[in-house]
Amino acid sequence: MLKTPRIGLREGFDADREIVQRFAEQGYQLEPEALEILRRIPGSRPDLMLRIIGGLDKSVAVIPASHLSSILSLAESRRSLSSSHSGAGPSPLANRGLPRDSSPAAGAELKCDITGRSTCEGGYEDFVRYFRDRYSRIREILSRRLNSRPIESLGKSTSGREVSLIGMIMDVKTTARGNRVIELEDPTGMVTAVIQKDAEIFEQSSLVVPDEVLGITGVSDGNGRIFVKSLLWPDMPNQTEPLEKGGGCALLLSDLHVGSKYFMEAAWRRFASWLNGEVEDPSGLAALVKYIVIAGDMVDGIGIYPGQEGDLAIKDIYEQYEAAAGCLNSIRKGISLIISPGNHDIVRQAEPQPALPEAIQKYFHGDVLFAGNPAWVTLGGVSVLIYHGRSIDDFVLRVPGLSYAAPEKAMVEMLKRRHLSPIYGSRVSIAPEREDHYVISRPPAILHCGHVHTVGIARYKGVAVINSGTWQSQTDFQKKMNIQPQPAIVPIVDLGTMKVRKLIFA
Repeated sequence: MLKTPRIGLREGFDADREIVQRFAEQGYQLEPEALEILRRIPGSRPDLMLRIIGGLDKSVAVIPASHLSSILSLAESRRSLSSSHSGAGPSPLANRGLPRDSSPAAGAELKCDITGRSTCEGGYEDFVRYFRDRYSRIREILSRRLNSRPIESLGKSTSGREVSLIGMIMDVKTTARGNRVIELEDPTGMVTAVIQKDAEIFEQSSLVVPDEVLGITGVSDGNGRIFVKSLLWPDMPNQTEPLEKGGGCALLLSDLHVGSKYFMEAAWRRFASWLNGEVEDPSGLAALVKYIVIAGDMVDGIGIYPGQEGDLAIKDIYEQYEAAAGCLNSIRKGISLIISPGNHDIVRQAEPQPALPEAIQKYFHGDVLFAGNPAWVTLGGVSVLIYHGRSIDDFVLRVPGLSYAAPEKAMVEMLKRRHLSPIYGSRVSIAPEREDHYVISRPPAILHCGHVHTVGIARYKGVAVINSGTWQSQTDFQKKMNIQPQPAIVPIVDLGTMKVRKLIFA
């Protein structure tokens, strides 16, 4: 049909509809991991769903796998107690491999990434599953706010009537007359949505990007076209207070680029001395630091951009990692380190990326958690979504008003779309995995990115949005690209209040 075989969305889409719909009717959404658990449990689905819904707290909007596991485990325990004298057999849930986050995390814990789970071979079916997963999960979010109908139902009987749809954007273009035309697809068909140049939402429609999942409302002409009156993005729930709170402080870093001759080693030494309590610290913050989270590009890598060899102080990739490990191993004990890769690191270039290989991990000492890109982690129970941030390139290129100088604005667009990298086939190379790891299925307490070498901090609907800058001064390549880095600035998050400050070591 168009550039990738998204028409496969309609193949097998009904498999999980009953489960999702039952929970949606009661005002709940399911995380994909929770849906997977429900698929594996035998017995009557209606009885199972009633049992789960009956055990939910009314404040819960999205049911996580951990919550589901605890409810089911409690129910099984009660049944086991009541049948202990009747010779009942073992619980049907025993040894069923429920998610590892079934108990609250005390420290840093990896919840989800691609490491060891990649199934992509690049075939047609991989693309079908990938886009079907994206559509179904974001549609589930939009369905809470929009009573939509399938595209195939837009026959002549709908002519002149107002209808609502949820679809994946196949193409966006502007006609010779200045109107905007959007092609949408759902599992049942395709439709053309027209936004006239004098419409109130015309300017808003310039924010629409290919491959995102969107809700629209408009008037059908009964012949496969809709004249759009409103657009609806999945967005975050309305929330002003921080979503979660923990204890201690977290330092958010990215783009160290160790091995580059532009790596700011003196600034790093000042940072390490402060963190280790070797210099005066009137604020007392250094002693409160419990976590350091690195969102990719720990080293400069080899052959990443034209002429890079002339910018390298260390020209062996393994020696670069040894030097990076030396920088991090010098930090005091008692700090948990979380390391996620980026496009300069020694992992596959196609995203999602697995954690750094074991041959690299052995260089690092102490409490280190290696995660993929993107990755969900918790810091003492506070959820952090880590993504290196390559899709910021696509957002800046396609969405009016965005720039590298304010990366937090592009990150807010990720949250609005509930997707870290919605545009497929542009700057970011994405492997079509069975599951779309970029869907933001639930609001994180912190969204942490890097990549663009500029610091950006914002709060959006309760989410702390943080781009953590770099430890590399401006390279010749960056000068040619007019990139102005903001090096040696470290965002620090108080996990108790979720307030963010900037520490300057330049």
